[in-house]
Amino acid sequence: MRMSAGWLRSVMRFSFALTIGLTAMQTSSAAASEIRVYSGGAPQETLEMLRADFEKRTGHKLAFTFAHVSVIQKKLAAGEKADVVLLPTPLMKATDQAIGLRAEGRAELARIGIGVLIKEGAPRPDVSSADAVRKLLREARAIAVPQPDGITGSHLMRMMDKLGVADEVRGKLKHKPAVDGAGNMVASGEADVGLYLASEVLSIKGAVLAGFLPQELQNYVVYSVGIPAANTTPEPALLFVNFIEDASNRESWKATGFELLDVKK
Repeated sequence: MRMSAGWLRSVMRFSFALTIGLTAMQTSSAAASEIRVYSGGAPQETLEMLRADFEKRTGHKLAFTFAHVSVIQKKLAAGEKADVVLLPTPLMKATDQAIGLRAEGRAELARIGIGVLIKEGAPRPDVSSADAVRKLLREARAIAVPQPDGITGSHLMRMMDKLGVADEVRGKLKHKPAVDGAGNMVASGEADVGLYLASEVLSIKGAVLAGFLPQELQNYVVYSVGIPAANTTPEPALLFVNFIEDASNRESWKATGFELLDVKK
């Protein structure tokens, strides 16, 4: 008998829901775990959005640590204990070499592109082409961008060099991680424009996303998830990983600017 793709997806969703339900029944008679999740700033809004549903279904509690990706790496290297780690894929590979990650639970999770942030109420700039972005950068009085040592920040420095405006705009740049409130510089008018991963600045009050960088200038960051080898009781962490990567949560990722990858096939 030939089974349709829709039927298969329904079976997979039912199977996942059943797994969650059975685990929740198990945790009702046993001590619930606190799952320590260390993550770069980009997935913060998505994970916070998913927190209540996961905790209600399983009885486990989530303890999030969000910081610039380099800070997360330093915390882990210094011996801080995480049960789950979310970082851009290249940094996750380095983290595996530094502290070791378990084979189970590893996946490339979702990708996010760079958005253009402006003050709410300001005229929306054209960001549809390289020429339009070049014009925007030249006319801006101040530009908020990530630290140049990160994946997005280093890409933006190369982009400005490619556009031929690196020397011209260098004095306008205000380097600050989004997780430390960089979007507020745009909302307050301290910067005219901000260039950040869209998920990091979507919820900034007083600022709006004018759009994404065009494809010829875009740089998608793929976030991966993993469980440190030092986590000797990984079952709750693995349950959390399975939950956030499940297709039933695709719309939550989409609402925060991410594209959930097809990790559940």
